[in-house]
Amino acid sequence: MMLPTHAIAGMVLALPVAYARPEFAAVALAAGFVGGVVPDLDLYAGHRKTLHYPVYYAPLAGGALLLAAWHPTTVTVGAAFALAGAAAHSAADAFGGGLELRPWEATSDRAVYDHHRGRWIAPRRWVRYDGSPGDLLLAVSLALPLLVTLDGGFRRVVFATLAVAVGYTAVRRVLPRLAVIVVDRLLAPVVPPHLLSYVPARYREGPLPETVLADD
Repeated sequence: MMLPTHAIAGMVLALPVAYARPEFAAVALAAGFVGGVVPDLDLYAGHRKTLHYPVYYAPLAGGALLLAAWHPTTVTVGAAFALAGAAAHSAADAFGGGLELRPWEATSDRAVYDHHRGRWIAPRRWVRYDGSPGDLLLAVSLALPLLVTLDGGFRRVVFATLAVAVGYTAVRRVLPRLAVIVVDRLLAPVVPPHLLSYVPARYREGPLPETVLADD
């Protein structure tokens, strides 16, 4: 699933706080958004492995939510929903497409890494690929209760996130071609091999430097 979908989902997890404890609504919504985004910061360093923990985030989030319910403060509520957003993101990636340049071709058996079992979880492809029309529909569906409930700055954040989702969906199918052009034709001739080795292998069609990490 694309990053905007994960960000919106993180905010949806925090939505009940807006009703039950409105004084913590802002921190919960912001933390849910950030938690939904953070796992994808590993995009260029072991994507869906370095910061994705589909097994470990969930119990941490559960414990943090219990602590926040027992002793609600800005810190405990923020930590709880940041972990909840990250847990939802990591688990949801297993239901999307594989870790490949063109996930609509369904050639990869890697969705997200399970550190507990030391293996990759296979993609279920309930959402065919990140940025698919189905992914956009999911993002819009998740955003609806937020748009109905929220106002002010957070409502604008939701609209902005949806705008990014629409733009990403519109160009998603041409991004692989652009990535290959940038890496193989523009960067490869001028960038030293030891630096080029940090580019994930899925972004290349030409020969890879020997130092490319296998996990990419």
